[in-house]
Amino acid sequence: MFKTLANAWKIPDLKRKMIFTIVIVLLYRLGACIPVPYVSSDALNYIVTVNSSGSIFDYLNILSGQAFSQATLFALGVSPYITASIVIQLLTIAIPYLERISKEGEEGQKKLNQLTRIATVVLGLVTSFGYYKLLENNNAITNKGVFPAFVIILSYCAGSSLVMWLAEKINENGIGNGISIILFANIVSRLPSMIHNLWSAYLTSGNAGKIILGIGVIIVSLAATALIVFITDSERRLPIQYAKKVVGRKMYGGQSSTLPLKVNMTGVMPMIFANSIVSIPATIQMFVNPKQGSFWAGFFNLFGTDGWLYAVLTAILIVAFAYFYVTISFNPIEVANNLKKNGGFIPGIRPGKPTSDYITKVLSRITLIGALFLVVIAVVPLVANIISGAKLSSLAFTGSSIIIVVGVVLETAREIESQMTMRHYKGFLD
Repeated sequence: MFKTLANAWKIPDLKRKMIFTIVIVLLYRLGACIPVPYVSSDALNYIVTVNSSGSIFDYLNILSGQAFSQATLFALGVSPYITASIVIQLLTIAIPYLERISKEGEEGQKKLNQLTRIATVVLGLVTSFGYYKLLENNNAITNKGVFPAFVIILSYCAGSSLVMWLAEKINENGIGNGISIILFANIVSRLPSMIHNLWSAYLTSGNAGKIILGIGVIIVSLAATALIVFITDSERRLPIQYAKKVVGRKMYGGQSSTLPLKVNMTGVMPMIFANSIVSIPATIQMFVNPKQGSFWAGFFNLFGTDGWLYAVLTAILIVAFAYFYVTISFNPIEVANNLKKNGGFIPGIRPGKPTSDYITKVLSRITLIGALFLVVIAVVPLVANIISGAKLSSLAFTGSSIIIVVGVVLETAREIESQMTMRHYKGFLD
């Protein structure tokens, strides 16, 4: 692998793309350190990391590389951009006009990208306003007034727009997917502090129970990483046979191929959706701040990460979103029609509707396997936190972080490998 990277570095085009990606990531991390005026970072850090464990803000803090809790320019990270992309994708299915645009090729994609940018700015403004109200309600603003509010809201909105621009620049001129690369950089930036906390709190505590627990966390993390790599690369290959046809004096077709269906076709998106929705009650609790002992305080506490209801709802929503995302991203009818037009068929299955029904049946089964895999990765840290009596709250979203990091590494490695293969170099998998 390292030899392959060295060979890739020798190729001017790949070298330029790799340097460009690294520079963009460094610029992003620099922006994540620029503080927003009129905001107390100490008060905000306490709110997010101590007083809001399990809320959506806790999750956003992970995805932003702690920029959220430190009240910096890129506090919102790529969240508005991701949400806008998902909304536009869903609207493309629901609105006929957008569906027609999506089928217009490159020009249609440009129009959808422009709509995504507009939606990102709008969502950035809304999220920035909500973030400002959170700061105001928790006395994290040093100077209240119209002008400070204007500066804070616009700073966060401008930061989210700049993150979108940086992600798109990576897509155009760099290596890998821009959003994924930024998320990867944010999560990796927290690894040193996580390792230090694990080392000081458990491995060097002198308590046999804590030492065993720390070793168990390491073993489970390594096992989860290996499982993620295995499932991510796993796929069900449906055999495809093309009919022979005679054109003039020559015979065409007759070759065999496969239709690969990835086990984890949805990636980490169902986990992100599920965590965001399940964390809504805890987030609302932060805004309304009900009195302790009241009915609403007890109701909101049911959805904490240290409760079984949170884990159960997370598992159910992950499975539901996995099937939903596969439904909107993969069309078996279209695949079956394309096979029929090209003279292809699955051995033993008639072309047309029987083929689409068969693909749907197979896809439903492997989607269940992929969804259960995501459930295990997401729920195991939650169950460990519950069993430990909320002593492992920092590990609540570890599963999501691991799958994002591993997925980005594999995706980037494949892209470099494909470009190396075109230049007759050995790839990572050789």
